[in-house]
Amino acid sequence: MTIYLSRRGFCVGSALIGLQTVSSGAFARSEDGTVKLGLVAPMSGPNARYGAFSMRGAQMAAKEINGAGGVGGRKINILAGDSQGTPVEGVSATRRLIDQDQVDFIIGDVSSSVTLAMQPVAEDAGVLLLNAASSNPKITYKAGVGGFKWTYRNYPTDENRALVVLQYAAEKKGFTKYAVLSVDTDYGRAAIEFTKKYLPRFKSQILTEDYYKEGEVDFRSVLSKIRDSGAQAIIMYGNADSTPIVGRQMIETGIAGKIPLIGNAEFNTASSIKAAPKALEGAIEAAAWLPAYESEKSKAFVDKFTAEYREAPNNHAYVHWETTHLLAKAIEQAQSIDREKVRTALSNIHYASAVGEVTFDDHNQARLPMILLEIENGKPAIKGAYSAEIDYPK
Repeated sequence: MTIYLSRRGFCVGSALIGLQTVSSGAFARSEDGTVKLGLVAPMSGPNARYGAFSMRGAQMAAKEINGAGGVGGRKINILAGDSQGTPVEGVSATRRLIDQDQVDFIIGDVSSSVTLAMQPVAEDAGVLLLNAASSNPKITYKAGVGGFKWTYRNYPTDENRALVVLQYAAEKKGFTKYAVLSVDTDYGRAAIEFTKKYLPRFKSQILTEDYYKEGEVDFRSVLSKIRDSGAQAIIMYGNADSTPIVGRQMIETGIAGKIPLIGNAEFNTASSIKAAPKALEGAIEAAAWLPAYESEKSKAFVDKFTAEYREAPNNHAYVHWETTHLLAKAIEQAQSIDREKVRTALSNIHYASAVGEVTFDDHNQARLPMILLEIENGKPAIKGAYSAEIDYPK
């Protein structure tokens, strides 16, 4: 069931039941073989932990699919490519997978800069690049009708997050006047630019706009200005380390419990809430997925992953598990591992993920619901999975 709240509003996906399995079907190619799936991620370097979770998620999905008979009788074989988290190494890994390993499809990368560098390589080779974890909107701007027809993304963008948060704040909380307190980085400033893009849609405005440097610890003067501005909420995209400090100083300046935080700065963590519970009450943020999300498919994934690897999955494990199942479903519907046929199937797919139904727009971007969290009575409450339509540049 899907509930439409307004003409341009959210759609709330109902909980989805059961693990996704892929059945055998009649394939265009009848000879024996496997589906060679390349996975590009940081397997070494400072972000190696992300790569490890990505690989575990994809491998668990492949194990489930292969155990159910594979895709059209073909087993999925995952081959790793180590990007080391850098564009140069990401391109080298992609070329090796295509030229030497002759993979059929590629999933990658965690880093947006690496994925952007991989796009023209995959395009030149005519190999499907299905991204599962990069959030820079430029990847999507350049995909599909934007030029790179072989790039698809099964992950929400930074722009999507900013829009969903703003839309929830406007339509569910009635906010129209905002103050900005965001980190002075490409991420923090870009999130605010995306927010500004959609302010007219909700007849909203920003009254004050301030950015803080990483490591900054005194926000009192800015918070005092916000207190006197008439803002109904503070839009904050920033560092988790800054959230407890901002929260405590919101209490000092008298705005805690009166002007909530919205955006993304790990408002929902136990440490942030414990540091300043009054200030974090009512805070709103969006996530691609959370282990605590109450759908049967999500809970089954968490339980199985935890039993398999003896630790709880993170977001990277989930999105690579789900994306491997998504690709397998597209192959099944194409009844072939022919790349063009699989690409066409992916463009037309309706896939039941653990968060909600996944379809793709003409930029090959998944219309993927995001999970909205709001801090209520000192605890993060999941308000549902919501999606919103992006306005692409002309």
